[in-house]
Amino acid sequence: MDFQQVFGKPPETQASAPGRVNLLGEHTDYNDGFVLPTAIPQSTTVQIGFSSDSHHHFYSENLNEQVSISDINHTPSGFASYIFGCIEVLQKAGHTIPSLSVYVKSSVPIGSGLSSSAALEVATLRALRQLLNLPIDDVEIAQFAQQAEIHYAGVQCGIMDQMASSLADTEHILFLDTRTLERRVMPLPEKAEILVIDSGVPRTLASSGYNQRRAECEEAARSLGVKALRDITDVEVTEKLPEPLRRRARHVITENNRVLEVLQGVSSERFGELMNASHASLRDDYEVSVPALDTLVEILQKTEGVYGARLTGAGFGGACVALVKSGHKGIATHILEQYKQAGYIGQILVPSLELSDAA
Repeated sequence: MDFQQVFGKPPETQASAPGRVNLLGEHTDYNDGFVLPTAIPQSTTVQIGFSSDSHHHFYSENLNEQVSISDINHTPSGFASYIFGCIEVLQKAGHTIPSLSVYVKSSVPIGSGLSSSAALEVATLRALRQLLNLPIDDVEIAQFAQQAEIHYAGVQCGIMDQMASSLADTEHILFLDTRTLERRVMPLPEKAEILVIDSGVPRTLASSGYNQRRAECEEAARSLGVKALRDITDVEVTEKLPEPLRRRARHVITENNRVLEVLQGVSSERFGELMNASHASLRDDYEVSVPALDTLVEILQKTEGVYGARLTGAGFGGACVALVKSGHKGIATHILEQYKQAGYIGQILVPSLELSDAA
């Protein structure tokens, strides 16, 4: 199927946006903290044309599903909620949006923690900017995308995913201060590349403990008398908090400190050590890991040629990211075999399995 087959005419415009993987800075973005994401090769493409009637029509090629909306007071579910949310936040900002036909196709894995939702939101907003000549820049697109996810998809997210999808590229790491939106582009660690493996455990943030973790962090910040946990750098301060707030706050503070250490310049080996420490903190203090993720990370960390590894994309299932030596042949097959022996089925997402094992 393509746009013309579904809607009877070619699209007026199209735009794409990549998924992302986060190397460090997990669950810190909604605490006004610091993050280090990078874009991945997989992307989402949104094609848009004007609707032939007064309804919005959304079609997902991946799901082979079409949704038509006539009641603007009723938010649809599933993939359509993200597109509808983007339209609604633009209208609330004063932009006039006509009835539209929207076609979505994506290579970003869904449920793996690689920001398929942010890629959809940013691609939708980019296409709308082109179609309607909207005077919005890439940062505003990220901000609108975040509002769409919070208000229409039900995830109380920070802005990291949307900023990464809107501004990052696959060749660099994006350092982002999520409070000020100060950012800088950094090279990948020397002689290193990124490996992303899906654990095989799907997750959705809206139905996981994601929103609960955010509420716990906000309660911890109020108890400590600060606007956000980003405003604390001394982890000893958390000792006065009750559980589980103490451990939640400890993760955020130590995670911010890990990101800031990378910002000063570290070796690939040290970067890997910080990733390992991040996973331990996410597992023990933040409690967002699952047995499959812990098993996969342990296999990665014990594999020759791996500097470090951690879960990525909030946890509760999804993917792990590893920093590995460039050109280390055979590593992907070895990891998948070890993971299968442990009782799980994984999949190499970045790079492809063939590239990972290429001679």
